[in-house]
Amino acid sequence: VQLVESGGGMVQAGGSLTLSCAASITIPSIDIMGWYRQAPGKQRESVATITNGGTTNYADSVKGRFTITRDNAKNTMYLQMNSLEPEDTAIYYCNAHLIRWSEYDYWGQGTQVAVSS
Repeated sequence: VQLVESGGGMVQAGGSLTLSCAASITIPSIDIMGWYRQAPGKQRESVATITNGGTTNYADSVKGRFTITRDNAKNTMYLQMNSLEPEDTAIYYCNAHLIRWSEYDYWGQGTQVAVSS
């Protein structure tokens, strides 16, 4: 499974960005997709996840500001980020979690998001 992120960039606080994650396989076959981020000097953390049934989960720090969606026709997952804060600055990674006879995780290469105050 290959995942390619895009849409990162630099934005001022209060601004918006939309991240995209294109998958090399059909999205309905991916049990859980998610966005994670890693800020300098910090561990990677979960930002938002979405199941193939459409159930979403968000980190408390982004609830009400970020929205995760997946477009099955385009095999693409999105993260709409509004009201961005400097604390959102990080490298954002796309993840695909497959549950078969075992569990498998696949990661994209990451896309940088920088929010200035």
